[in-house]
Amino acid sequence: MYMEKMKVGVVGATGMVGQRFLTLLEDHPYFEVTALAASARSAGKTYEEAVGARWKMKTPMPEKYKSMKVIDAAEIEAMGKLCSFVFCAVDMKKDEIKALEEAYARAEIPVVSNNSANRWTPDVPMVIPEINDAHLEVIAAQRKRLGTKRGFIAVKPNCSIQSYVPALTPLLKFEPYEIVATTYQAISGAGKTFKEWPEMIDNIIPYIGGEEEKSEQEPLRVWGKVENGEIVKADEPKITTQCIRVPVSDGHTAAVFVKFRKKPTKEEILKAWAEFSGKPQALGLPHAPEQFITYFEEDNRPQAALDRDIYGGMGVTVGRLREDSIYDYKFVGLSHNTLRGAAGGAVLIAELLYREGYFN
Repeated sequence: MYMEKMKVGVVGATGMVGQRFLTLLEDHPYFEVTALAASARSAGKTYEEAVGARWKMKTPMPEKYKSMKVIDAAEIEAMGKLCSFVFCAVDMKKDEIKALEEAYARAEIPVVSNNSANRWTPDVPMVIPEINDAHLEVIAAQRKRLGTKRGFIAVKPNCSIQSYVPALTPLLKFEPYEIVATTYQAISGAGKTFKEWPEMIDNIIPYIGGEEEKSEQEPLRVWGKVENGEIVKADEPKITTQCIRVPVSDGHTAAVFVKFRKKPTKEEILKAWAEFSGKPQALGLPHAPEQFITYFEEDNRPQAALDRDIYGGMGVTVGRLREDSIYDYKFVGLSHNTLRGAAGGAVLIAELLYREGYFN
């Protein structure tokens, strides 16, 4: 059955995540990119002129976008004439992003955001589609607050948590109550390449601004529940993290230690991972990995270079599950930070919203 594609805009199209959106949407079965927006300094230029030498993807810039005129992101009315909803990946101050996204939503243009600005807005769903698709029901309360029929904001969580939250979610039935996670995060998480950030070569930086708070708190919101038109975060498990920048181009790795109230066997954990899937798999969404969590038996896996691109970078890989002398179990997780953790995760949210009728 032929279905006309939905027109979509990318706000913040010139940055690294914006570029990733465009490569993912080039031949999308549901969506057609019809509008590109960026800062005022890029407005009026063709996309090729606006990006210049700053194209950061490994594949060439798709021909279809090169001659498209870039619009000022603040020109919401102009964007609304060209598209039905937008992906947002702007590089601005948090309060400015929050105001911009809300302005789009109030103009009846739904926003699927890669930014952190609205992650803690009580009636904005922050979604990993396989895990907490039920949080989308809070959109009704958000629309009521905004006074909109169609407009709303939905966001994806921080890229770092997607290297361990998917692996922990199937284990919640065993009541984990204390978690230690150290993340080893790729430089693309900072929107950089080695060419732009040579000081990262042969180096590790043991600090990423704001990342540890996000890594400790955002999982609790993902595992929370909708009550009285807002998302109430879970009380447990308690999580402590350290976030370290490492000389890897793409792929965030996590070393995780867990204590359980109902300690499972290793076989029960492996079974829970193997069987875990969600709404994206049930609906057969275009960017849904066939297997959400893949476990490697080898001692030296997962590796960023070998495993980050599993299922088009949308799968999560786990390895080295073993009992620990202080905690019950420890394991290593890996996810692709600009695919599953950023643009790909947002595209998957949009596919779910589309199929569930939220864009109607």
